[in-house]
Amino acid sequence: MHRLLPALGRAGVLAVRRLGLLVTLLAAAFAAVALLPGDAANATSERGETTTDTAARRAALGLDRPLAERFWDWMTGLPTGDLGTTAHGQPVTSVLAGPLPNTLLLGGLALAASLLGALALGGWAALRPGGRLDRTIAVLATAAFALPEFVLSIGLLLVFSLWTGWLPAVTLTGADGAPASWDMLALPALALALPQIGWNTRIARAALADQAALPHVRAAVLDGLPRYRILTHHMLPGALPAVAIATATSAGMLLGGAVVVETLFNYPGIGNVLAGAIADRDTPLVAGVVAATGAAISTLLLCADLIRERVLGERP
Repeated sequence: MHRLLPALGRAGVLAVRRLGLLVTLLAAAFAAVALLPGDAANATSERGETTTDTAARRAALGLDRPLAERFWDWMTGLPTGDLGTTAHGQPVTSVLAGPLPNTLLLGGLALAASLLGALALGGWAALRPGGRLDRTIAVLATAAFALPEFVLSIGLLLVFSLWTGWLPAVTLTGADGAPASWDMLALPALALALPQIGWNTRIARAALADQAALPHVRAAVLDGLPRYRILTHHMLPGALPAVAIATATSAGMLLGGAVVVETLFNYPGIGNVLAGAIADRDTPLVAGVVAATGAAISTLLLCADLIRERVLGERP
């Protein structure tokens, strides 16, 4: 393996590392479900079912085999796109076909909002370091990041749905399983984005502060260049790797928070699917959700690593 990695180049090394992390995460998902009390055969048993029927279903689901063997069989089908079969006999890919794009849409909107909000607030604060505006933004950013998603969701529901009636409180789905209208995405996306705006604002502000101390930035200030030009042309390019890494990291937190937010807003995403899969002890479905979301997060992290490599020329 060590002889192979140099031939792959930096991008290949980063990709192999992300792939190894994803495999570890999938193994942890299998082990976590196995540690829960009960199994899929018991969780999905019907009323009046005998012990013999439950044992037969347990054998049909392969739950009588060692965990490592079941994990290996599931992993061998992963390269072909086969995520296995749920405890209810449905292909995992068909179960995720509708909810996954909805969650990626919601997460993408929240991620874009968090990036734009963090750059705007972080840059605004960086233009007046140490001032009242800088301190105010720092306090608000910390408060936003500290609030759990379910608290923000309830607050947004009270203000924008119950008190003002500006936005719908729940998400209705159309014939294709997607949200029936775009305004139904506003509150869930905002509930996910606000904590990450707080997190990324602090990262962006710190990265821009580091850039402000560099000689070429000080020279630009002494030359009398406008503040916005110093920010966009001299400070922001150097801060981009830190912002990219923070944004990619936010993707994982966004998808984690989506489980709570989607439930509160009745959003048709993988949050509800994952909650049901855990209740059913449905290991293939849980692993399928982890594989899909983990692949998306790993791709974003790989892109952020490549941006860092490109800008800073650092080795992974």
